[in-house]
Amino acid sequence: VDHLRQALLVLRANHLFANVDKCTFCVDNVIFMGFVVSKNGVHVDPEKIKAIQEWPIPTNVSEVRSFHGLASFYRRFVPNFSTLAPPRNELVKKDVVFIWQEKHNLSFQELKQKFTQAPVLALPNFNKTFELECNASGIGIEAVLLQGGHPIAYFSEKLHGAALNYPTYDKELYALVRALQTWEHYLVTKEFVIHSDHESLKYLRGQGKLNKRHSKWVKYL
Repeated sequence: VDHLRQALLVLRANHLFANVDKCTFCVDNVIFMGFVVSKNGVHVDPEKIKAIQEWPIPTNVSEVRSFHGLASFYRRFVPNFSTLAPPRNELVKKDVVFIWQEKHNLSFQELKQKFTQAPVLALPNFNKTFELECNASGIGIEAVLLQGGHPIAYFSEKLHGAALNYPTYDKELYALVRALQTWEHYLVTKEFVIHSDHESLKYLRGQGKLNKRHSKWVKYL
């Protein structure tokens, strides 16, 4: 009740009005823009998961784009989302003939399966310490934002061009930079903990002469 009173006071103070017919009070959870929000956190609307699960095998580029658009909207619930997408994304490139192959189907089915296991993401609490876990692989980078061991959001990005040839250290550092850029709005004003399995990142600021790429990233940090 106190939270409701505070919300209504904020509306009043800013001369904003709520349509009572579209308001819901005293419920355990609420569906909002494709998400189910409760005291336990946020998870994907079951109807959206059902739509993804029942999506038929795409037969043209437009259908691939439609599926990817829906799945991408919920990408923060899926670890390694970006590294699961490349086989399908090949088909939407210019001048590529649409031929659905086994590799595309495996990627398609694996992503659908991931959504059946999509976790409940914790709601951020700005009175608690945020934690950041970063990692890199041969083809992509990934990170997860946590509090108390519970994930708040996942991030992943496929590496392209020259980035594919970065040494492991550079990929791990790039993963950290991209994670910080993605969740800057959570982290910019608070101390937070970074977890990395690359030991040398601990001594990042103690390094001597930096190359151009490292210098740019360290400057951001």
